[in-house]
Amino acid sequence: MKQFIVHAFTEELFHGNPAAVCVLEQWLPEETMMSITRENRLSETAFTVREPDGYRLRWLTPGGEIDLCGHATLATASVLLDRYETDKESLTFHTLSGDLTVRRGRRGLLEMDFPAYDLKRISVTRELEEAIGARPVEAYLGRDLLCVFKESQQIAEAKPDLEKVKQLPGLLLHITAEGEQYTCVSRSFAPKLKIDEDPVCGSGHCHIAPYWCERLDRDEITAYQASERGGVLYCRTEKDRVTLAGHTVLFSEAELYL
Repeated sequence: MKQFIVHAFTEELFHGNPAAVCVLEQWLPEETMMSITRENRLSETAFTVREPDGYRLRWLTPGGEIDLCGHATLATASVLLDRYETDKESLTFHTLSGDLTVRRGRRGLLEMDFPAYDLKRISVTRELEEAIGARPVEAYLGRDLLCVFKESQQIAEAKPDLEKVKQLPGLLLHITAEGEQYTCVSRSFAPKLKIDEDPVCGSGHCHIAPYWCERLDRDEITAYQASERGGVLYCRTEKDRVTLAGHTVLFSEAELYL
């Protein structure tokens, strides 16, 4: 069985977010897929099987299956378009979040059509401030918790208490501020999924991009994920959808003996 490791949302090796991509002929037992995921020790391992009208795609984290993942979708699309579907300009993935389309874009980018999360403003509480280690100016809840800060330096310097983050609402925690070189900077934390910090979070930008596009009255933004690895996302919003575009770099190709 083929497994690829792809660095997503970057043009440089050892940057962006690494995802494992397993291209299957048929589905493996659930426990086998979880064992592969835990063995990889990455934030996500993607498993995909070809179907008559596209590909079925699932994303597993060390803490279990997740309903939406951007960087592993980007990684899977890059593997399939480069190795298996070289004559195609786009792919459709059937997922827990519905059908997702990924197409070849300009300048070597891959563009993903994702759902935008509906954000509801919530109170900035003492518990929230203590978990993050700094007080945001605004907080919103979609699938994840989005906290907005005044200065980009606060994002770079943040050291959340991950045990306290587990007690906050939302599946992941995203912190963000307006940027200088980029429209916004952000970081993402997922201790509930046994991931301390997600290096570059695509699904997180289904919260972050709609927020900044509305806040700045823009349709497009360029977002930087300010993790240790770093990564860049080119985002466009339209109604209840978000286009997330990025580059990928193939790191490795392996044969798994199962």
